[in-house]
Amino acid sequence: MNDGSSMAHLLGILRVELERYPEGAKLPSSRALMEQYRLSPVTVSRAIAALVAEGLVISRPGAGVFRARPQARHRSHGDLSWQEVALGTGASPGPGGEAPSAPRSADASGVLATLAVPPAGAIDLNGGYLHPSLQPERALAGALARAGRRPGTWDRPPVEGLADLRAWFARDIAGPDSALSSTDVLITAGGQSALGTALRSLTAPGAPVLVESPTYPGMLAIARAAGLRPVPVPVDADGVRTDLLEEAFRATGARVFVCQPLFHNPTGVTLSVERRREVLRIARGAGAFVVEDDFARRLAHTDAPSLPRPLAAEDPDGVVVHVRSLTKATSASLRVAALTARGPAMGRLRATQVVDNFFVPRPLQETALELVGSPAWKRHLRSLAEALHDRRTAMAEALHRELPALRVQIPHGGYHLWLRLPDGTDETALAAAALHAGVAVTPGRPYFPAEAPAPHLRLSYISAESSERLREGIHRLRQAYDQLDFQPAGSPTGPA
Repeated sequence: MNDGSSMAHLLGILRVELERYPEGAKLPSSRALMEQYRLSPVTVSRAIAALVAEGLVISRPGAGVFRARPQARHRSHGDLSWQEVALGTGASPGPGGEAPSAPRSADASGVLATLAVPPAGAIDLNGGYLHPSLQPERALAGALARAGRRPGTWDRPPVEGLADLRAWFARDIAGPDSALSSTDVLITAGGQSALGTALRSLTAPGAPVLVESPTYPGMLAIARAAGLRPVPVPVDADGVRTDLLEEAFRATGARVFVCQPLFHNPTGVTLSVERRREVLRIARGAGAFVVEDDFARRLAHTDAPSLPRPLAAEDPDGVVVHVRSLTKATSASLRVAALTARGPAMGRLRATQVVDNFFVPRPLQETALELVGSPAWKRHLRSLAEALHDRRTAMAEALHRELPALRVQIPHGGYHLWLRLPDGTDETALAAAALHAGVAVTPGRPYFPAEAPAPHLRLSYISAESSERLREGIHRLRQAYDQLDFQPAGSPTGPA
Protein backbone atom coordinates (compact mmCIF):
# COMPACT_ATOMS: atom_id res chain seq x y z
CA MET A 1 0.00 0.00 0.00
CA ASN A 2 1.52 3.36 -0.98
CA ASP A 3 1.54 6.44 1.26
CA GLY A 4 -1.49 7.96 -0.44
CA SER A 5 -3.70 4.90 -0.02
CA SER A 6 -2.38 4.33 3.53
CA MET A 7 -3.32 7.86 4.50
CA ALA A 8 -6.79 7.50 2.95
CA HIS A 9 -7.29 4.24 4.84
CA LEU A 10 -6.26 5.82 8.16
CA LEU A 11 -8.46 8.84 7.52
CA GLY A 12 -11.47 6.58 7.00
CA ILE A 13 -10.78 4.81 10.29
CA LEU A 14 -10.26 8.05 12.25
CA ARG A 15 -13.44 9.65 10.91
CA VAL A 16 -15.44 6.68 12.19
CA GLU A 17 -13.56 6.57 15.50
CA LEU A 18 -14.16 10.27 16.10
CA GLU A 19 -17.87 9.56 16.61
CA ARG A 20 -16.96 7.83 19.90
CA TYR A 21 -15.20 10.91 21.28
CA PRO A 22 -17.02 13.81 22.98
CA GLU A 23 -16.09 17.36 22.10
CA GLY A 24 -12.64 18.25 23.47
CA ALA A 25 -11.60 14.63 24.05
CA LYS A 26 -7.99 13.78 23.27
CA LEU A 27 -7.19 11.36 20.46
CA PRO A 28 -4.42 8.73 20.67
CA SER A 29 -0.94 10.11 20.14
CA SER A 30 0.80 9.95 16.77
CA ARG A 31 3.17 7.33 18.14
CA ALA A 32 0.23 5.19 19.28
CA LEU A 33 -1.39 5.46 15.85
CA MET A 34 1.90 4.53 14.16
CA GLU A 35 2.26 1.41 16.30
CA GLN A 36 -1.40 0.39 16.08
CA TYR A 37 -1.69 0.69 12.29
CA ARG A 38 1.98 0.07 11.39
CA LEU A 39 2.27 3.36 9.49
CA SER A 40 5.07 5.86 9.00
CA PRO A 41 5.24 9.17 10.91
CA VAL A 42 4.68 11.05 7.63
CA THR A 43 1.47 9.13 6.85
CA VAL A 44 0.06 9.70 10.33
CA SER A 45 1.04 13.37 10.28
CA ARG A 46 -0.66 13.87 6.90
CA ALA A 47 -3.84 12.18 8.11
CA ILE A 48 -4.00 14.38 11.21
CA ALA A 49 -3.38 17.47 9.06
CA ALA A 50 -6.28 16.44 6.81
CA LEU A 51 -8.60 16.13 9.82
CA VAL A 52 -7.50 19.56 11.04
CA ALA A 53 -8.21 21.03 7.59
CA GLU A 54 -11.70 19.49 7.67
CA GLY A 55 -12.36 21.09 11.03
CA LEU A 56 -12.87 17.72 12.76
CA VAL A 57 -9.97 18.01 15.20
CA ILE A 58 -7.80 20.68 16.80
CA SER A 59 -4.04 20.19 17.09
CA ARG A 60 -2.33 21.82 20.07
CA PRO A 61 1.47 21.54 19.81
CA GLY A 62 2.88 19.89 22.92
CA ALA A 63 -0.56 18.87 24.17
CA GLY A 64 -2.02 16.59 21.51
CA VAL A 65 -4.94 16.35 19.09
CA PHE A 66 -8.53 16.90 20.32
CA ARG A 67 -11.95 16.48 18.80
CA ALA A 68 -13.36 19.80 17.64
CA ARG A 69 -16.89 21.02 18.23
CA PRO A 70 -19.22 19.23 15.79
CA GLN A 71 -20.05 21.61 12.97
CA ALA A 72 -23.62 22.53 12.28
CA ARG A 73 -24.83 21.69 8.82
CA HIS A 74 -24.98 24.71 6.59
CA ARG A 75 -28.24 25.29 4.78
CA SER A 76 -28.35 26.83 1.33
CA HIS A 77 -30.19 30.14 1.15
CA GLY A 78 -31.46 32.10 -1.79
CA ASP A 79 -32.33 31.46 -5.43
CA LEU A 80 -29.20 31.23 -7.59
CA SER A 81 -31.01 30.84 -10.91
CA TRP A 82 -30.52 34.56 -11.69
CA GLN A 83 -26.87 33.75 -12.45
CA GLU A 84 -27.87 31.91 -15.63
CA VAL A 85 -29.11 35.21 -17.08
CA ALA A 86 -26.14 37.21 -15.80
CA LEU A 87 -23.63 34.73 -17.16
CA GLY A 88 -25.47 34.29 -20.45
CA THR A 89 -24.78 31.61 -23.03
CA GLY A 90 -22.46 33.47 -25.37
CA ALA A 91 -20.58 36.67 -26.08
CA SER A 92 -22.30 40.04 -26.00
CA PRO A 93 -23.99 41.09 -29.26
CA GLY A 94 -22.11 43.45 -31.50
CA PRO A 95 -22.89 47.17 -31.70
CA GLY A 96 -25.36 46.55 -34.53
CA GLY A 97 -27.21 43.87 -32.60
CA GLU A 98 -25.68 41.05 -34.60
CA ALA A 99 -25.28 37.62 -33.05
CA PRO A 100 -22.14 37.03 -30.98
CA SER A 101 -19.29 35.40 -32.88
CA ALA A 102 -17.85 33.27 -30.06
CA PRO A 103 -18.96 31.85 -26.69
CA ARG A 104 -17.88 33.49 -23.45
CA SER A 105 -17.37 30.28 -21.52
CA ALA A 106 -14.83 27.53 -22.08
CA ASP A 107 -15.84 23.95 -22.77
CA ALA A 108 -13.53 22.06 -20.43
CA SER A 109 -15.25 18.68 -20.80
CA GLY A 110 -12.43 17.14 -22.84
CA VAL A 111 -9.81 18.31 -20.34
CA LEU A 112 -11.80 17.36 -17.27
CA ALA A 113 -12.30 13.86 -18.66
CA THR A 114 -8.56 13.20 -18.53
CA LEU A 115 -8.18 14.87 -15.12
CA ALA A 116 -11.02 12.94 -13.49
CA VAL A 117 -10.00 10.54 -10.74
CA PRO A 118 -11.51 7.09 -11.44
CA PRO A 119 -13.67 5.47 -8.73
CA ALA A 120 -11.91 3.39 -6.11
CA GLY A 121 -10.85 0.05 -7.57
CA ALA A 122 -11.05 1.17 -11.18
CA ILE A 123 -7.94 0.86 -13.35
CA ASP A 124 -6.86 4.21 -14.80
CA LEU A 125 -6.22 4.02 -18.56
CA ASN A 126 -7.36 7.59 -18.89
CA GLY A 127 -4.89 9.86 -17.08
CA GLY A 128 -2.15 11.98 -18.57
CA TYR A 129 0.31 12.11 -15.67
CA LEU A 130 2.83 9.66 -14.26
CA HIS A 131 1.70 7.21 -11.61
CA PRO A 132 3.61 7.91 -8.35
CA SER A 133 5.69 4.76 -8.93
CA LEU A 134 7.07 6.38 -12.12
CA GLN A 135 7.74 9.81 -10.64
CA PRO A 136 11.24 10.81 -9.49
CA GLU A 137 9.91 11.43 -5.99
CA ARG A 138 13.25 11.24 -4.17
CA ALA A 139 14.95 13.44 -6.76
CA LEU A 140 12.09 15.96 -6.53
CA ALA A 141 12.23 15.95 -2.74
CA GLY A 142 15.99 16.51 -2.80
CA ALA A 143 15.68 19.30 -5.37
CA LEU A 144 12.96 20.98 -3.32
CA ALA A 145 15.06 20.77 -0.14
CA ARG A 146 18.14 22.21 -1.86
CA ALA A 147 16.09 24.96 -3.46
CA GLY A 148 14.61 25.86 -0.08
CA ARG A 149 18.11 26.44 1.31
CA ARG A 150 19.17 28.74 -1.50
CA PRO A 151 19.46 32.41 -0.49
CA GLY A 152 16.74 34.43 -2.18
CA THR A 153 14.48 31.50 -3.00
CA TRP A 154 11.46 33.37 -1.68
CA ASP A 155 12.33 36.63 -3.43
CA ARG A 156 10.36 37.76 -6.44
CA PRO A 157 11.79 36.29 -9.67
CA PRO A 158 12.17 38.16 -12.97
CA VAL A 159 8.87 38.11 -14.85
CA GLU A 160 10.52 36.20 -17.72
CA GLY A 161 11.86 33.55 -15.33
CA LEU A 162 15.20 32.78 -13.72
CA ALA A 163 18.08 33.44 -16.11
CA ASP A 164 19.77 30.09 -15.42
CA LEU A 165 16.56 28.15 -15.99
CA ARG A 166 15.88 30.02 -19.24
CA ALA A 167 19.42 29.26 -20.42
CA TRP A 168 18.97 25.57 -19.59
CA PHE A 169 15.73 25.42 -21.60
CA ALA A 170 17.39 27.18 -24.56
CA ARG A 171 20.12 24.50 -24.64
CA ASP A 172 17.65 21.69 -24.03
CA ILE A 173 15.40 22.79 -26.90
CA ALA A 174 17.84 23.80 -29.59
CA GLY A 175 21.22 22.42 -28.55
CA PRO A 176 24.40 24.18 -27.37
CA ASP A 177 25.27 25.62 -30.80
CA SER A 178 21.82 27.00 -31.65
CA ALA A 179 21.04 30.66 -32.08
CA LEU A 180 18.27 30.25 -29.48
CA SER A 181 19.34 32.04 -26.32
CA SER A 182 17.98 32.62 -22.84
CA THR A 183 16.45 35.92 -23.97
CA ASP A 184 14.24 33.93 -26.35
CA VAL A 185 12.74 31.90 -23.47
CA LEU A 186 9.81 32.73 -21.20
CA ILE A 187 9.12 30.51 -18.17
CA THR A 188 5.44 29.59 -17.78
CA ALA A 189 3.33 27.63 -15.30
CA GLY A 190 3.19 24.42 -17.35
CA GLY A 191 2.48 23.58 -20.97
CA GLN A 192 -1.24 24.37 -20.79
CA SER A 193 -0.48 27.89 -19.60
CA ALA A 194 2.14 28.27 -22.35
CA LEU A 195 -0.34 27.25 -25.05
CA GLY A 196 -2.92 29.68 -23.71
CA THR A 197 -0.40 32.51 -23.66
CA ALA A 198 0.70 31.71 -27.22
CA LEU A 199 -2.75 31.51 -28.77
CA ARG A 200 -4.06 34.67 -27.13
CA SER A 201 -0.89 36.60 -27.97
CA LEU A 202 -0.45 35.65 -31.61
CA THR A 203 -3.96 36.15 -32.97
CA ALA A 204 -7.18 38.03 -32.26
CA PRO A 205 -10.60 36.79 -31.08
CA GLY A 206 -12.72 35.56 -33.95
CA ALA A 207 -9.71 34.60 -36.07
CA PRO A 208 -9.15 31.09 -37.45
CA VAL A 209 -6.38 28.91 -36.04
CA LEU A 210 -5.24 25.78 -37.88
CA VAL A 211 -5.03 22.62 -35.78
CA GLU A 212 -4.25 18.97 -36.39
CA SER A 213 -7.19 16.58 -36.55
CA PRO A 214 -7.36 14.76 -34.22
CA THR A 215 -5.61 16.91 -31.62
CA TYR A 216 -5.22 17.53 -27.90
CA PRO A 217 -8.61 18.62 -26.39
CA GLY A 218 -6.92 21.03 -23.98
CA MET A 219 -5.63 23.05 -26.91
CA LEU A 220 -9.11 23.15 -28.49
CA ALA A 221 -10.51 24.35 -25.17
CA ILE A 222 -7.92 27.15 -25.02
CA ALA A 223 -8.64 28.24 -28.58
CA ARG A 224 -12.40 28.33 -28.13
CA ALA A 225 -12.16 30.10 -24.77
CA ALA A 226 -10.10 32.79 -26.53
CA GLY A 227 -12.82 33.16 -29.16
CA LEU A 228 -10.74 31.56 -31.91
CA ARG A 229 -12.11 29.25 -34.62
CA PRO A 230 -10.20 25.94 -34.81
CA VAL A 231 -9.88 24.74 -38.42
CA PRO A 232 -8.94 21.03 -38.70
CA VAL A 233 -6.12 19.73 -40.89
CA PRO A 234 -6.04 15.91 -41.06
CA VAL A 235 -3.16 13.80 -39.72
CA ASP A 236 -2.00 10.51 -41.25
CA ALA A 237 0.82 8.08 -40.48
CA ASP A 238 3.47 10.72 -41.42
CA GLY A 239 1.93 13.56 -39.43
CA VAL A 240 -0.08 16.52 -40.60
CA ARG A 241 -1.10 16.48 -44.27
CA THR A 242 1.02 19.36 -45.58
CA ASP A 243 -0.86 19.54 -48.90
CA LEU A 244 -4.05 20.24 -46.95
CA LEU A 245 -2.18 22.56 -44.57
CA GLU A 246 -1.12 24.80 -47.44
CA GLU A 247 -4.67 24.82 -48.78
CA ALA A 248 -6.09 25.64 -45.32
CA PHE A 249 -3.74 28.64 -44.92
CA ARG A 250 -4.77 29.90 -48.35
CA ALA A 251 -8.51 29.40 -47.77
CA THR A 252 -8.74 30.81 -44.24
CA GLY A 253 -6.03 33.47 -44.04
CA ALA A 254 -5.01 31.97 -40.70
CA ARG A 255 -1.81 33.22 -39.06
CA VAL A 256 -1.27 30.38 -36.56
CA PHE A 257 -0.90 26.61 -36.88
CA VAL A 258 -0.66 24.50 -33.69
CA CYS A 259 1.01 21.09 -33.94
CA GLN A 260 2.66 18.28 -32.00
CA PRO A 261 5.36 17.00 -34.40
CA LEU A 262 6.77 14.40 -31.99
CA PHE A 263 4.65 11.51 -30.63
CA HIS A 264 1.45 13.35 -31.44
CA ASN A 265 -1.44 13.25 -28.98
CA PRO A 266 -3.53 11.15 -29.54
CA THR A 267 -2.24 9.21 -32.57
CA GLY A 268 1.42 8.84 -31.46
CA VAL A 269 2.79 9.61 -34.95
CA THR A 270 5.93 11.66 -35.59
CA LEU A 271 6.07 14.23 -38.38
CA SER A 272 8.25 12.92 -41.23
CA VAL A 273 11.46 14.69 -42.25
CA GLU A 274 10.01 15.79 -45.58
CA ARG A 275 6.87 17.21 -44.00
CA ARG A 276 8.85 19.02 -41.31
CA ARG A 277 10.56 21.07 -44.02
CA GLU A 278 7.20 21.60 -45.73
CA VAL A 279 5.52 22.87 -42.56
CA LEU A 280 8.18 25.56 -42.13
CA ARG A 281 8.11 26.49 -45.84
CA ILE A 282 4.31 26.76 -45.90
CA ALA A 283 4.16 28.81 -42.69
CA ARG A 284 6.83 31.23 -43.96
CA GLY A 285 4.94 31.63 -47.21
CA ALA A 286 1.71 32.36 -45.35
CA GLY A 287 3.38 34.81 -42.96
CA ALA A 288 2.16 32.65 -40.11
CA PHE A 289 3.41 31.24 -36.81
CA VAL A 290 3.81 27.54 -35.98
CA VAL A 291 3.14 26.79 -32.31
CA GLU A 292 5.15 23.62 -31.65
CA ASP A 293 3.88 21.73 -28.61
CA ASP A 294 6.84 19.45 -27.81
CA PHE A 295 5.12 17.81 -24.83
CA ALA A 296 6.58 14.30 -25.29
CA ARG A 297 10.28 15.01 -25.93
CA ARG A 298 11.22 13.40 -22.57
CA LEU A 299 8.81 10.48 -23.03
CA ALA A 300 10.77 8.58 -25.71
CA HIS A 301 10.94 4.79 -25.21
CA THR A 302 14.11 2.74 -25.17
CA ASP A 303 13.43 1.41 -28.67
CA ALA A 304 12.86 4.88 -30.16
CA PRO A 305 15.06 5.82 -33.11
CA SER A 306 17.09 9.04 -33.00
CA LEU A 307 14.65 11.85 -32.30
CA PRO A 308 14.33 14.67 -34.86
CA ARG A 309 15.36 18.09 -33.66
CA PRO A 310 12.50 20.41 -32.74
CA LEU A 311 11.15 22.64 -35.50
CA ALA A 312 12.38 25.57 -33.39
CA ALA A 313 15.97 24.36 -33.81
CA GLU A 314 15.64 24.56 -37.62
CA ASP A 315 13.99 27.99 -37.70
CA PRO A 316 16.17 31.11 -38.12
CA ASP A 317 13.22 33.39 -38.97
CA GLY A 318 11.10 33.37 -35.81
CA VAL A 319 8.30 31.33 -37.39
CA VAL A 320 8.20 28.72 -34.60
CA VAL A 321 6.90 29.41 -31.10
CA HIS A 322 8.00 26.40 -29.07
CA VAL A 323 6.47 24.89 -25.91
CA ARG A 324 8.57 22.55 -23.72
CA SER A 325 7.33 21.38 -20.31
CA LEU A 326 8.90 19.43 -17.45
CA THR A 327 5.53 18.32 -16.09
CA LYS A 328 4.83 15.16 -18.12
CA ALA A 329 8.20 13.59 -17.30
CA THR A 330 8.13 14.40 -13.58
CA SER A 331 4.92 15.22 -11.71
CA ALA A 332 1.62 16.94 -12.38
CA SER A 333 2.56 19.42 -9.66
CA LEU A 334 5.89 20.51 -11.18
CA ARG A 335 4.18 23.00 -13.45
CA VAL A 336 7.21 24.57 -15.10
CA ALA A 337 7.53 25.03 -18.86
CA ALA A 338 9.28 27.18 -21.44
CA LEU A 339 7.79 29.22 -24.26
CA THR A 340 10.26 30.39 -26.90
CA ALA A 341 9.95 33.08 -29.54
CA ARG A 342 12.04 35.68 -31.35
CA GLY A 343 11.32 39.25 -32.30
CA PRO A 344 8.14 41.22 -31.52
CA ALA A 345 6.28 37.98 -30.79
CA MET A 346 8.26 37.60 -27.55
CA GLY A 347 7.08 41.02 -26.43
CA ARG A 348 3.48 39.94 -26.97
CA LEU A 349 3.98 36.69 -25.09
CA ARG A 350 5.70 38.42 -22.20
CA ALA A 351 2.91 41.00 -21.86
CA THR A 352 0.21 38.33 -21.81
CA GLN A 353 2.12 36.29 -19.24
CA VAL A 354 2.58 39.29 -16.95
CA VAL A 355 -1.10 40.27 -17.15
CA ASP A 356 -2.27 36.72 -16.45
CA ASN A 357 0.17 35.49 -13.80
CA PHE A 358 2.84 38.13 -13.07
CA PHE A 359 5.43 35.30 -12.90
CA VAL A 360 5.94 31.63 -12.02
CA PRO A 361 6.67 31.21 -8.28
CA ARG A 362 10.42 31.31 -7.67
CA PRO A 363 10.57 28.26 -5.35
CA LEU A 364 9.09 26.15 -8.16
CA GLN A 365 11.63 27.50 -10.66
CA GLU A 366 14.51 26.93 -8.24
CA THR A 367 13.32 23.35 -7.65
CA ALA A 368 13.17 22.70 -11.40
CA LEU A 369 16.67 24.12 -11.82
CA GLU A 370 18.01 21.91 -9.03
CA LEU A 371 16.32 18.85 -10.53
CA VAL A 372 17.58 19.17 -14.12
CA GLY A 373 21.08 19.99 -12.89
CA SER A 374 21.39 16.87 -10.75
CA PRO A 375 22.71 13.43 -11.79
CA ALA A 376 19.34 12.02 -10.74
CA TRP A 377 17.67 13.75 -13.72
CA LYS A 378 19.41 11.65 -16.39
CA ARG A 379 18.99 8.50 -14.33
CA HIS A 380 15.27 9.19 -14.07
CA LEU A 381 14.90 9.75 -17.82
CA ARG A 382 16.65 6.43 -18.53
CA SER A 383 14.45 4.49 -16.10
CA LEU A 384 11.34 6.27 -17.39
CA ALA A 385 12.17 5.32 -20.99
CA GLU A 386 12.46 1.67 -19.94
CA ALA A 387 9.24 1.76 -17.92
CA LEU A 388 7.27 3.40 -20.74
CA HIS A 389 8.57 0.81 -23.22
CA ASP A 390 7.59 -2.04 -20.91
CA ARG A 391 4.14 -0.61 -20.24
CA ARG A 392 3.46 0.13 -23.90
CA THR A 393 4.49 -3.43 -24.79
CA ALA A 394 2.29 -4.92 -22.08
CA MET A 395 -0.74 -2.94 -23.23
CA ALA A 396 -0.16 -3.65 -26.93
CA GLU A 397 0.23 -7.39 -26.29
CA ALA A 398 -2.92 -7.42 -24.15
CA LEU A 399 -4.86 -5.65 -26.90
CA HIS A 400 -3.61 -8.12 -29.50
CA ARG A 401 -4.69 -10.99 -27.27
CA GLU A 402 -8.04 -9.61 -26.10
CA LEU A 403 -9.18 -7.53 -29.10
CA PRO A 404 -7.04 -8.74 -32.00
CA ALA A 405 -8.94 -7.10 -34.86
CA LEU A 406 -8.98 -3.58 -33.46
CA ARG A 407 -6.42 -1.43 -35.20
CA VAL A 408 -3.76 0.40 -33.20
CA GLN A 409 -0.49 2.08 -34.17
CA ILE A 410 2.41 1.37 -31.82
CA PRO A 411 4.40 4.56 -31.08
CA HIS A 412 8.00 4.75 -29.83
CA GLY A 413 7.26 7.57 -27.42
CA GLY A 414 4.49 9.25 -25.48
CA TYR A 415 2.17 7.53 -23.05
CA HIS A 416 -0.94 6.38 -24.90
CA LEU A 417 -2.32 4.16 -27.68
CA TRP A 418 -4.96 5.33 -30.15
CA LEU A 419 -7.44 2.54 -30.74
CA ARG A 420 -9.58 2.52 -33.91
CA LEU A 421 -12.98 0.95 -33.22
CA PRO A 422 -15.25 -0.72 -35.79
CA ASP A 423 -17.61 1.57 -37.67
CA GLY A 424 -20.88 1.93 -35.82
CA THR A 425 -19.34 1.52 -32.36
CA ASP A 426 -20.78 3.90 -29.79
CA GLU A 427 -17.50 4.95 -28.14
CA THR A 428 -19.29 6.88 -25.37
CA ALA A 429 -21.39 3.86 -24.45
CA LEU A 430 -18.28 1.68 -24.54
CA ALA A 431 -16.39 4.05 -22.22
CA ALA A 432 -19.34 4.05 -19.81
CA ALA A 433 -19.56 0.25 -19.89
CA ALA A 434 -15.81 0.02 -19.35
CA LEU A 435 -16.03 2.23 -16.27
CA HIS A 436 -18.83 0.04 -14.96
CA ALA A 437 -16.50 -2.93 -15.52
CA GLY A 438 -13.76 -1.18 -13.53
CA VAL A 439 -11.53 0.48 -16.12
CA ALA A 440 -11.45 4.17 -17.12
CA VAL A 441 -10.80 4.92 -20.81
CA THR A 442 -11.17 8.05 -22.97
CA PRO A 443 -13.60 8.31 -25.91
CA GLY A 444 -12.04 9.74 -29.07
CA ARG A 445 -14.70 12.30 -29.97
CA PRO A 446 -13.28 15.26 -27.93
CA TYR A 447 -10.00 14.99 -29.88
CA PHE A 448 -11.64 16.05 -33.15
CA PRO A 449 -12.23 19.77 -33.85
CA ALA A 450 -15.10 18.87 -36.20
CA GLU A 451 -17.04 15.70 -37.00
CA ALA A 452 -15.10 12.57 -36.06
CA PRO A 453 -14.52 10.33 -39.10
CA ALA A 454 -14.61 7.14 -37.02
CA PRO A 455 -14.98 5.97 -33.40
CA HIS A 456 -11.82 5.72 -31.31
CA LEU A 457 -10.57 5.20 -27.77
CA ARG A 458 -7.42 6.64 -26.25
CA LEU A 459 -5.72 4.33 -23.76
CA SER A 460 -3.07 5.71 -21.42
CA TYR A 461 -0.42 3.48 -19.86
CA ILE A 462 1.23 5.84 -17.37
CA SER A 463 -1.45 6.30 -14.70
CA ALA A 464 -2.02 2.67 -13.70
CA GLU A 465 0.05 1.04 -10.95
CA SER A 466 1.84 -1.59 -13.05
CA SER A 467 1.99 -3.55 -16.28
CA GLU A 468 -0.07 -6.26 -14.63
CA ARG A 469 -2.83 -3.75 -13.92
CA LEU A 470 -2.65 -2.61 -17.54
CA ARG A 471 -3.25 -6.19 -18.70
CA GLU A 472 -6.15 -6.50 -16.30
CA GLY A 473 -7.52 -3.19 -17.57
CA ILE A 474 -7.54 -4.40 -21.17
CA HIS A 475 -9.23 -7.62 -20.05
CA ARG A 476 -11.97 -5.55 -18.40
CA LEU A 477 -12.27 -3.44 -21.55
CA ARG A 478 -12.81 -6.63 -23.56
CA GLN A 479 -15.55 -7.69 -21.13
CA ALA A 480 -17.26 -4.31 -21.55
CA TYR A 481 -16.94 -4.57 -25.32
CA ASP A 482 -18.52 -8.02 -25.38
CA GLN A 483 -21.44 -6.90 -23.24
CA LEU A 484 -22.52 -4.24 -25.73
CA ASP A 485 -24.29 -4.90 -28.99
CA PHE A 486 -21.40 -3.99 -31.29
CA GLN A 487 -19.78 -5.95 -34.06
CA PRO A 488 -17.81 -8.98 -32.80
CA ALA A 489 -14.27 -8.23 -31.75
CA GLY A 490 -13.05 -10.13 -34.79
CA SER A 491 -14.88 -7.89 -37.28
CA PRO A 492 -12.84 -5.90 -39.79
CA THR A 493 -12.34 -2.20 -39.28
CA GLY A 494 -11.78 0.72 -41.58
CA PRO A 495 -8.61 2.84 -41.82
CA ALA A 496 -7.03 3.93 -38.56
